[in-house]
Amino acid sequence: MSEKVRPRRIILDLAVTLDGFIEGENGEIDWCIMDAEMDFIDFLNQIDTILYGRKSYDLWGQFTPKIDDSDTEKEMWKIVHSKEKYVFSKQQKGTDHKAIFINDHISEEVQKLKNKPGKDIWLYGGASLITTFIHLGLVDEFRLSVHPVVLGEGKPLFMDINERLNLKLVHTRTFSSGVVQLIYHLKSR
Repeated sequence: MSEKVRPRRIILDLAVTLDGFIEGENGEIDWCIMDAEMDFIDFLNQIDTILYGRKSYDLWGQFTPKIDDSDTEKEMWKIVHSKEKYVFSKQQKGTDHKAIFINDHISEEVQKLKNKPGKDIWLYGGASLITTFIHLGLVDEFRLSVHPVVLGEGKPLFMDINERLNLKLVHTRTFSSGVVQLIYHLKSR
């Protein structure tokens, strides 16, 4: 008797400010708290693929920590860079030996990824890619870490969403830093 393998899930995992921004008006993320209690490495071990928009990939897809960064941060980036990476871009095509570029047929390409054997998939972002995935119904889990800061302006997490998404809260964690992690799934339609 064979076991049915569940399809891989697309997990949107992001830090967000209390007022809904994923970065400040100049791209700053200095408000983002990364502490050991949050165990981000555990999340990284639950995925084997990362999906980036081109701008996010250019900024973070090949990021190298500084020599004086903590061993934990260096280990985190080592794990990030060990994952299979896909970049959604209208300009770049093919592969750069570190990532595969997807230019069109997003829904079909993502369904192929979801049906491949493996761990879950992290939708890293940016904001326009997140919007596209939401419009296409491709996000299976919203894992938002709400940070105790109000920026007043910046890049909003949700842009150009023109249809209601009904979500079900499935888990909450509160950290001593004041960060609250909220995990939502889409409600059945």
